[in-house]
Amino acid sequence: MSMCLKGGRVIDPASNLDKIANVYIDNGSVVAIGRAPRGFKPDEIENVRGLVVCPGLIELSAHLREPGFEHKGSIVSECRAAAAGGFTTVCCTPDTQPVVDNASVVEHIKQRAARTRAARVQCLGALTRGLDGQVLAEMRALKESGCVAVTNADNAIADTSVLRQALAYAASCELTVILRPRDYWLSSEGKMHEGAVSTRLGIPGTPEAEEVIAVTRDLTLVEETGVRAHFSRLSSRRSIALITRARRAGLKVTADVAINNLLYIDRDVGSYDSNYHVYPPLREKRHQSRLRTGVKKREIDAICGNHEPHEADAKSTPFSLSAPGTATFDTFLPALLSLVERGVFSLTTALAAVTQAPSEILDLGCGSLSPGLPGDICVFDPNLEWTPTSENLLSAGKNTPFLGQPMRGKTLMTLVDGRVVYRYNG
Repeated sequence: MSMCLKGGRVIDPASNLDKIANVYIDNGSVVAIGRAPRGFKPDEIENVRGLVVCPGLIELSAHLREPGFEHKGSIVSECRAAAAGGFTTVCCTPDTQPVVDNASVVEHIKQRAARTRAARVQCLGALTRGLDGQVLAEMRALKESGCVAVTNADNAIADTSVLRQALAYAASCELTVILRPRDYWLSSEGKMHEGAVSTRLGIPGTPEAEEVIAVTRDLTLVEETGVRAHFSRLSSRRSIALITRARRAGLKVTADVAINNLLYIDRDVGSYDSNYHVYPPLREKRHQSRLRTGVKKREIDAICGNHEPHEADAKSTPFSLSAPGTATFDTFLPALLSLVERGVFSLTTALAAVTQAPSEILDLGCGSLSPGLPGDICVFDPNLEWTPTSENLLSAGKNTPFLGQPMRGKTLMTLVDGRVVYRYNG
């Protein structure tokens, strides 16, 4: 199957490319941009004038819920929602039931994802068995089964000696460790950022120190063990300073931020809307401003959606009793474009943070439109206005603050390995 995407604005941050051009795809790969290869005759020509053509988006932290939590979502529903959002690769977290701490669970997820014929799924293996923070998982076996990294997800490891051993083991396996820096004792009771807003609302708070202390500890262990580490979903301005300093010292560390922390602050919780109950918590404006600057200056490498679908009952409770997280696949792209429209950072910077950077962090071999790489492509209309509703969101989770709110920007077509896996029908 061969295809020509004709006349679109092609943006590929990895190649420093931003121009009106044709994109040619054959046998699942990009073969040329601009001029067609000699003798090339596409089976299909798609007119994409006025649209943006970019590498498929890559999600570093997706909770696909299956196996074990199918009442919240499934691999089928969430991979289809991902494709509708322009994502071609999603990295699924290991906090399923059973946990992704052995090869059989990895194989189950991979088989289910392959049958879905939507977004590609990469598994993140567990750092400790059952994510309990006590006994190390068989990381070498997880790597051999296809896991691209290991993580303890949002489960803090209270015992520093266990974490040290885990990082050393991962380093010996040449596996990247994804760390969500969280001090066990300071974060266990909090439901939002600790500050004036949490005091006024009477909601238990999580102090900024819980992240900063954990980042300091983790960086010390990263330096000692030599492991390649990625810090997931930073929320504190002081964390960025620590990561930047560590990089200058030569540590192999990268970082991302969740889009919710770029969009909202703790004051948005004022109405007790449980859709703003997320982890890490929404912090004060000064933290959000520093996070935005961090993305702009490339001090923060990537932006993730931290997609967490929930059933209605999990969110239709008092704020402190609700489950944390929002479903982001369907609305991620227009939310990202809204930040570009406000001048927070450029479109190229935004796309680099969700294509090139995630691929480089986990060595995925995609995230670019360079000839020879997989034909993973997102085609979107940056000006199309639409309104998310329970009916038009493909994710099983409808837990998003954007529900019923007009948005600008929509994925019109998504290709994985040169095959159309999503097409917007209006």
